[in-house]
Amino acid sequence: MNNIENALTERIKELSCLYEVTSILASADLSQIESTLLFVVKSVKKAFQFPEKIEVVIEFNGKAFKTGDAIKTLASIEASILLFNQVKGQITVSFVDESELHFLKEEQQLIESIAIKIGDFLERVEIRDKQEHFDRQLERTDRLAILGEITAGIAHELNTPLTNILGFAQLMESEIPAPLKADLGKIIKSTIYAREVVKKLMFFACEMPQNKEKINLIPIIQEAIELLDATFRNNEIRYLFEAVKNEIWLRADSVQITQIVFNLLMNAIYFSPKKGLVKVIAKEDNNTICISICDEGTGISDKIKDKIFQPFYSTKPVGVGSGLGLSVVQGIVRSHNGTLSVEDNKPKGTIFKVELPKDETC
Repeated sequence: MNNIENALTERIKELSCLYEVTSILASADLSQIESTLLFVVKSVKKAFQFPEKIEVVIEFNGKAFKTGDAIKTLASIEASILLFNQVKGQITVSFVDESELHFLKEEQQLIESIAIKIGDFLERVEIRDKQEHFDRQLERTDRLAILGEITAGIAHELNTPLTNILGFAQLMESEIPAPLKADLGKIIKSTIYAREVVKKLMFFACEMPQNKEKINLIPIIQEAIELLDATFRNNEIRYLFEAVKNEIWLRADSVQITQIVFNLLMNAIYFSPKKGLVKVIAKEDNNTICISICDEGTGISDKIKDKIFQPFYSTKPVGVGSGLGLSVVQGIVRSHNGTLSVEDNKPKGTIFKVELPKDETC
């Protein structure tokens, strides 16, 4: 009779645990994964025949959620946690001493059921995270589309008066007294800067026409570097260009590819320390052409890596940068069906990586 009563008691504990775990996971805040899984392991521990002699651990995403400080796996049972039919973790229950106690068959079935429920919970978390990411991307796309339309209008409205100001100012240069030439030079310089901002606005709004043709990437990069040779020297920064071969062919707009390299090099120069090295690497595989521009600056914190490609976002002082350089580069890269990414350079600095698809006709 005692055996029947004990078995019934154990079944009640197991069913109570299953109900409690189901309730915990069903009502859990999807953003509180760690605290939720800790509640689960504590609930599971209570359901076993000898709770004082076992410890429970859930392993997921490189982390372990335990009921105790140590787990011995010499005498243990476990069940895999599946997310979308792939093993992503496991739940393990172990005796913490060398006793000759054993697990009940129903206890194995219990943790298998709990593993399924944990997997369902983690799938909901992943679906939620993907939906939030998609919503943010959609919101950003809508925002950029509206901004692009406004930007195109502003750029067109500004372009004509700026061209007139620059043209008339340059005509006046030879006719005004010498004392006024310095002030006129400031007007011309400011107008040229404003016109460059307008050009970037037009690039960002995709208003600049493209002329895609078969081009050799290597001389384009070399020319961009040569244009900036004086800037490198004035800032006491070294540079190195590495290419796997003398010819890397692709179908692209040569002016816009120059714009990509030029903008990324200007950024690298600005953020590089004196005596620092800026390295440009060009290589290709069967499907992709890759341009990497590496600097030895202070790097970019993880907090702003998602922001640096946003238009008008800049970490430079006011008046030094328009905040359009990287968004223009990203726009050009995307118009060539490529990707632009940023990663840390080791031991310090930043790497901007442009990957462009190869055209089969090249």
